[in-house]
Amino acid sequence: MKKSYLILFMAFFVLIGCNESPKNKKQENPEENPGVQIERLLPEVTEREALAKEDYPELYGIYSGDFMIPENDEEINYSRVEYGDYNKKISLKFNRIINDTVYGHSITGGNQRPFVGTYDKTSNVFILNEPGDDKTDGKFELQLKNDSIVGVWRVYQKKNVRIPKKELRLQRKVFAYDPNLMLDRDTDLIDWSSPKEFIDSFVDSDTEEGEEENYSDVGYRVASELIFEINASTQKLTEKDLKNLKKLDLEIIRNSVYARHGYSFKKATYRYFFEMTDWYIPVSDNVDDQLSVLEKENIVLLNRMIKYAEDHYDTFGR
Repeated sequence: MKKSYLILFMAFFVLIGCNESPKNKKQENPEENPGVQIERLLPEVTEREALAKEDYPELYGIYSGDFMIPENDEEINYSRVEYGDYNKKISLKFNRIINDTVYGHSITGGNQRPFVGTYDKTSNVFILNEPGDDKTDGKFELQLKNDSIVGVWRVYQKKNVRIPKKELRLQRKVFAYDPNLMLDRDTDLIDWSSPKEFIDSFVDSDTEEGEEENYSDVGYRVASELIFEINASTQKLTEKDLKNLKKLDLEIIRNSVYARHGYSFKKATYRYFFEMTDWYIPVSDNVDDQLSVLEKENIVLLNRMIKYAEDHYDTFGR
């Protein structure tokens, strides 16, 4: 009899446990841990299987080149074009293509933007769309020709920018950091992007009394040829090396470090100097974690020297 009561007692608690209210039972909340639900829906995919799902791997990589203002285009108000709008480079990086859907990013003028689009193998045409949450976002319509790409970019909202349309002429590039890269010797040493107006005077010899007259002139910063000799990626710099340099010299020497790592410059001054150089390929808007210890130390010194250095302006005739 006691044995029967014991069996009934145990069965009663088993029944209660089976009918426990969901309110009392601790459950995984997808809102508190959204990854729980998502992971259950994702199949287990090996790295090899993931790679097998990607298409056209031969197209992956960087295409870099000119980002140009079209000539004689009725969509462009040329009166709004500024100096810094010219001589821009752009890089497009195709990260992966799955079922003709293209994923990658563009970078120009220090602005890196993701894109998603399509690739038509028959026509070799890419249609790439930037997100649209930045005022400079737009659409690329591009034609692939062997290892080159040509096409146009149009901004979504024309009222947001001075230049609503640009042309692209790109070549496939392989970016590789090289600490020995230097600006070409034929690089223009004049910073045309930051003119400064001066008031000067001269003696007018055509007047009997040789009267002095004032006139306005525009001066430009000019770098020295030392920018072709000092390398902050390979040399340990000292104050003695830098103390007699112009401010522009110091800026170029510092930014040469960033250019070697593929940094995309926002300021027109720096873009101008490096975008004239064949080896410069903008690939990132932040390369701080790529700098060597030597480069970081030299940049600290250069920044300190830049703070106290002076600009020198030259004029180029009246």
